[in-house]
Amino acid sequence: MYDVDRLGVGEVMERAMSHLLRSDPNRPLHVSYDIDAVDPRLAPATGTAVRGGLTYREAHYIAERAAASGNLCSADLVELNPTLSDETGAEDTVELGMQIVTSLMGKS
Repeated sequence: MYDVDRLGVGEVMERAMSHLLRSDPNRPLHVSYDIDAVDPRLAPATGTAVRGGLTYREAHYIAERAAASGNLCSADLVELNPTLSDETGAEDTVELGMQIVTSLMGKS
């Protein structure tokens, strides 16, 4: 999170994508999206909730940028566990997870 705080999520993603695609701009990418990177106020139903995580927009931007690369071939969403929160927290986390998946599919 230090680099996200210092540089912003956009610059962090640009640097990551540049590094990943430097040697092969057609390289297929897989994203394993760990929902516990998101602030637990937004995604409480996870096993490792840590304060100060990604904001709603940062969480979506990462997925949107991966999709916009045209190289995204597969993705998974992990660490979402509805049994680790109350009903509202579970619903909020599942809803955010579904929205992130749609962002990975190109919705912005």
